[in-house]
Amino acid sequence: MSLRPFNILTALFTGRFFCGIFDNLSITYENQYFFQLIYSPVINNASGSAFAQSDGITVQDIKFESQGITLAGSVIEPEKPSVAVVIVHGSDPVKREMEFARRLAEKGIAVLTYDKRGVGESGGVYVGPSVGTNNIDTANLNLLAQDADAAIKTFRTYLKNKKIPIGLVGFSQAGWIIPIAANKNPQIRFMVLFSCPTITTLEQFRFQFYTNGNKNFWESHTQADAVEHTQNDPDRYQFTATDPKVSLNTLPIPGLWLYGEKDIQIPVSLCIEHLNTFKAQGKPFEYVLFSKLGHSTSSRSDTEPFDIAVQWIKQKALQRK
Repeated sequence: MSLRPFNILTALFTGRFFCGIFDNLSITYENQYFFQLIYSPVINNASGSAFAQSDGITVQDIKFESQGITLAGSVIEPEKPSVAVVIVHGSDPVKREMEFARRLAEKGIAVLTYDKRGVGESGGVYVGPSVGTNNIDTANLNLLAQDADAAIKTFRTYLKNKKIPIGLVGFSQAGWIIPIAANKNPQIRFMVLFSCPTITTLEQFRFQFYTNGNKNFWESHTQADAVEHTQNDPDRYQFTATDPKVSLNTLPIPGLWLYGEKDIQIPVSLCIEHLNTFKAQGKPFEYVLFSKLGHSTSSRSDTEPFDIAVQWIKQKALQRK
C-alpha cells in the first residue's frame, strides 16, 4: 500500500486567469488559494490506476489517448452521483483541478479532471503566453476541444452508473473550447461556463488591450465605452479568429454562463448581448451576472456562483433523464 495526496486544502497556489496571449503586455489578475495536503491510502488495481477513498468519494487516477498523445487525469466520484462533468481548463498551464473537482463531488457530482496538454503528467506541448506562443490560435483551440471530447468518451467507461448525463464545466478560455467540443460529441448534455467569452478571440484581445490590466478600470469607463472599443479598435495581432457563436448557433443543449460585472479580461456586457440574442431565438442558454465580482467567478472567496452552478446542473440532469 502506498500514499498519495488526496484532499487538497493547504499548499499555496497562485493562479493567473486570462483568456489570450499577452506578449509585451503585462497583465496579472491573481487569485490565491490555500490548501492542505491530506494523505490517504491508495490501492493499485490491475490496470495500474490508483484509487483513494474518503467520505464516500473515490479518486481514481487514469490515462487516456487524444490525438496521438497520452493525457493523465483523475476521476472523482461520490457514492451515488446523479450527474457527471468534465472540467475544461482556462489558458494557464494548469494541472488537474482537484480542489474544484472535490467541491463538485461533495455535492453529488462525478468529475473527470485532467492535466492540460503539455502540463503535469500529460503528454504533448503546452501552448500559451508563458512560453511565448498563441494559445487562442484556431488550431490550438480545436486541439484542446478534441482533448475534452476524448475525456468525455473515456469518462463514460469509468462511471458506475453509465446512464447519468455528462456535461462540460470550464473557465475563461474554455468559452471557445467547450462549444467546439459539444458540437463534436452528442454525449455532452449541458455546459457551464465561468467567465467565458461569447465574442471572438480577436475581440477579446481588443478589450484586454483596452483595459490594460487596470483593476480600477470600471471607475473611469462605461460598458458602452468597452463595447465600442471591443468592436472597433484596430487589431494588434493578425490571425484567424475563432467565433464561439458559430458553434453555439448549432447547439441544442442547455448552457449556463456566470459573469462578474467588474471583469477586465472579457467585455461581459457584450457577451451577455450575444446570449440575449440566442435566447430570443429560443436557445436554452442562461446567464447570471454578479455585480461585485471580476473574472474570478469560481473561487471559494464567493461561493454563490458555484452554488448556483451546482443547483442548475442538478436541475438539468433531472430534466434530461
